Amino acid sequence: MAARQYPDEPAGPFPAPPTTNEDGADRQIVFRAPDDVTEWLEDAVDMYVQFDPTDRAQGIPPTGEDRIRNWLETIAEESVNVIARHDDDVVGHATLVPDTNDPSSIEDNADIEWELAIFVLQDYQRAGIGTMLLEHLLGHASEIDIERVWLTVERWNNPAIALYERVGFESTGTESFEQEMAIRL
Repeated sequence: MAARQYPDEPAGPFPAPPTTNEDGADRQIVFRAPDDVTEWLEDAVDMYVQFDPTDRAQGIPPTGEDRIRNWLETIAEESVNVIARHDDDVVGHATLVPDTNDPSSIEDNADIEWELAIFVLQDYQRAGIGTMLLEHLLGHASEIDIERVWLTVERWNNPAIALYERVGFESTGTESFEQEMAIRL
C-alpha cells in the first residue's frame, strides 16, 4: 500500500516518445526515452554543466562536472528518463526515480512509487518544453505500467506548481519549504 496520498482518478492520456514538437520559439524539439544510458549521459552532463546554479532546487542538479556525472550515473540505471534535444544538444531532462531502498526488488513498476525531477536549460525555458517534456515522461511511464508518481517543489515556485497542476498533479501535503504533489497514471 502506498505511503502517500494519490488522486483516486488517473490522469492522462499523455503522449509517449519518440516525438518531435515545435516549441514556443519555433524550434524543433525531439523527445526520446533512451534505453541505454550511454545514449544520453554525456550530453546531459553537458546540459547540467551549463545549468544556472541559481535555478537548482533542493540541491539538484549538483554543481561541477564530476558531481553531475556521479549523480546521473547513480540514478540512471534504475530510473526512467526522457530527454529533450534541440539539434544535437540535450536541453531538458526528466526522470522518475524508484522510491525504494532496494531497486533490485522491483518486480512490477505499479507496485512502487516514483519520484519525479525535471530540468530545462534556462535558454529553453518559457517555450513550452517543460510541459511537453513532463507529458512525454508521464506517457512513457504509463506505457511501462508506472502508476504512482510524486514530487516535492519549493512552495514559492509558482511556475513549476502551475505546470504540475496543468498536467494533473494534485497537492498532497506541505512542509515548511516544500509542497508535495502526486499523480496517478
